[in-house]
Order: sequence, then C-alpha cells, then structure tokens
Amino acid sequence: MLVARAFRLSMLAALSALVMAGCVHQTGPVAMVQPQPDLDTLAYGQPAYARGYATPARYVAPSSSFDAAYRLDAGDKLRVVVYGQEGLTNSYAIDAGGSITMPLIGSVPARGRTPAGLAAEITARLRNGYIREPSVAVEIDAYRPFFILGEVAAPGQYPYVPNMSVESAVAIAGGFSPRAKRDAVTLTHTTAQGVMRAVVPLGTPLSPGDTVMVSERWF
Repeated sequence: MLVARAFRLSMLAALSALVMAGCVHQTGPVAMVQPQPDLDTLAYGQPAYARGYATPARYVAPSSSFDAAYRLDAGDKLRVVVYGQEGLTNSYAIDAGGSITMPLIGSVPARGRTPAGLAAEITARLRNGYIREPSVAVEIDAYRPFFILGEVAAPGQYPYVPNMSVESAVAIAGGFSPRAKRDAVTLTHTTAQGVMRAVVPLGTPLSPGDTVMVSERWF
C-alpha cells in the first residue's frame, strides 16, 4: 500500500511538472525597430501621416493645355510665368504689331512663334544681363477672335473656342438668315505662307483669326 501510494505521488508530481512546463513558455528578447524621425517629426513633433498626409508633398509642374504647334498672332492673350519673379509674371496681349511688352526686356516679337518659341526668346533676353537662370513658361489665356460676315443673324467678331467648326461659328452668330446659302461658305485663313480662301462645307474646322463669309443664295 505504501509503495503504491508513493508511486502515485511521484507520478502526480511528474505530471504537474510537465503541465507547468507547457504553460510557462519563456522567449528570448525581441528587438523593437523604432522608426527613424523624419523632417516632419523633427519640425512638428509628429510624423506626416499623423497630420493627415500619406506621402511627402512634392512640386508638380503646371500642365500645358495649349497646342504646341499653334502660331501666335495679334489678339492672342498670353500668360507669361517667370518662376520666382512675381514682377515679371503677368498676362500680356499681343498688340497689332505682333509683339508683347514686358518689364526689363521691353518689346518681344510674338507673331508667328509657338508659345514654346516665345518662352525661349523671353528666356534668352532675361538671361542677357537680368536673371542668371530664368525659367519661363508661356500659356494661352485666350485665343484671338474669329469673324463671321454675311447672311447670319448677328455678324461680327466672336471669341474663339477650341475645336470649333464653321457650323458652330454660324450657330454662335445666331444661325443663317432666310436668304443664306447654307450648303457651303467661304473661309479665309491666314498661314505663314499667306492668306488662303476657299469654299468649304459646314463641318470644316475653324482656327483663331479665321473669317467666315456666308453668301446670299440665288432663288
């Protein structure tokens, strides 16, 4: 009896030891990687994400919405941006002589140039004794107007809108008059090679400065 009881006690002690060993699990030390403080943390005491920013702010250059092949002429209104020079950044209209007038550099010929070409000319002039490394962009604020004459309700001069056609120009002028020849009109367009005049269908694209002539039909 005593031997059996001692055996049972020893077995219970062994089982208890095993149970305790399974419950208590010791692990080695865990290395916690602390994030390095960024500029936001150093400046504001908290990282950028804590202030509502997912990524650092970065400069994005303005996009160019004008047609790079467009040739400037009198009547176009431009936005000239000289980065870092508020006194030079402004809106300029191309005058009847085909030029714009800016502070420091005076009159700059613009007729026949593309916006990028005009920006390059302004950059060269500013670099010549005024600004060491100027950065210039030219964008079109408003295109020169078009003209529509003849048999329409309200002939005259109207602001040009990109992607216009002869038909939309007629609509802007109030539509055809009762005596208008509606199947074709005369379009006058000026290019670097000279003045072009042709009878065109209503779906013909219109350019800034064009003149549309609606003739009277013969009964």
